[in-house]
This record gives sequence, C-alpha cells and structure tokens, in this order.
Amino acid sequence: MDKRRLSQWMLLAVVCLSFSIGESYAQKNDFGNLARYSKQNAALPQATKKDKRVVFMGNSITEGWVRTHPDFFKSNGYIGRGIGGQTSYQFLLRFREDVINLSPALVVINAGTNDVAENTQAYNEDYTFGNIVSMVELAKANKIKVILTSVLPAAAFKWRMEIKDAPQKIKSLNDRIEAYAKANKIPFVNYYKAMVDENQALNSQYTKDGVHPTSDGYDIMEPLIKAAIEKAL
Repeated sequence: MDKRRLSQWMLLAVVCLSFSIGESYAQKNDFGNLARYSKQNAALPQATKKDKRVVFMGNSITEGWVRTHPDFFKSNGYIGRGIGGQTSYQFLLRFREDVINLSPALVVINAGTNDVAENTQAYNEDYTFGNIVSMVELAKANKIKVILTSVLPAAAFKWRMEIKDAPQKIKSLNDRIEAYAKANKIPFVNYYKAMVDENQALNSQYTKDGVHPTSDGYDIMEPLIKAAIEKAL
C-alpha cells in the first residue's frame, strides 16, 4: 500500500472514530436534562380539570424558590420545574416532558437570566425571545394558560464577569417580553420592577450574590405571582 493510500485510510479511520466518539458523547449527555425530573413526573397522578395544576418553568431562581420556600409550593399545589444554570434553549427542549405532559392548567415561565449570562452560547436577544414565544405557542396549542414573568435584575454575573452590559440586555429583553404579553393578552408579572435598585441591580435587600433571591426576595415575588395565578385561573 503506497503512502498516499495509507494516509487516506488513516484519515478515514480518524473521521469514523470522531463520529463514533461524538455520537457516544451525545447519547450519554442530556443537554436539556430531561432526566432531572423524570421520576417526579412519572410519580404525579393524572391531572384533572378540577386540579388546576400550575407548573413553574425556570432556572436556579425557580429551583432555589422551591428549596427555600417549599411550603409556598406545597400549600398552593404548585409544581416547580427549575434547573440551575439552564437557558431558554434547554427549557424549550424539556418543555414537553416537564410541562405539557403534566397537563397543567397554567405554566409560569421565567427565562432569560442564563441566556444573558451566556451559559450555553453567545447571547442573542432574538433567539431567546423566540424560545419564549415558542414555549407560549406550545402551551396554547395544548390548552395551557401562560403567565410570563420578567427576568430579575442583575448588574453582573460572578461566573461571567466579562459580560459588562447585563443590565441593558435584561432591560431590553424584559421590555420585549412585556410588549409581547400585552399584545397577546398574556398576564405579565414584573418581578424586575419590584426588585431593582437605582443601579439596575438586584436590590441588596433581596440577594447575597446579585443574581439569586434570598428568602426575603422570594417574599416579594410570591404575592405578585400568586395574585396573577388566581386571576388567570
């Protein structure tokens, strides 16, 4: 076998090996983390119209809410489906498993913080907004009511300090979500307005790290969202 043919075979072997490794990696890694709530979802009884089940779709802000104030969810029959670090792209991937298949009467969507923080890719407002609209349309197609909520204020992200314009991006996305909600007669809950300080940051009374609410922060959010849910249902 001449050197040229040997090189071609070696290149083909490398390419095939790369595809094999890539396929194996894709199969072993759950980008949307659909497995996170699979057992809890399977354990839920089938919802009836009388149940008026409410699901909270979100990131660590929602996940931390359930952990910090579990009684708020238990006493109201709310279901938390937050996963820390996730972006709207991942929400959309697991929307069927963690929302639609649970047959809720209503879903509360809080998306955008980790998109701006570029947790999965460079931030693109059009893409993030599009993901939110897609979730709304999926919910409506399945006769699930929607409440949209603002991204919480954040001056910066400690894990992505190179991002210097977070406040501007968050404000722009919130304005767009609110305008869309108004145009489509969807309830919009403005956590941002209730929790922002004069520097467009999350008020220090309600956070320790500038991004995630403390128990006091959730105390601010709870009456806002509960009133909206009760009105919507």
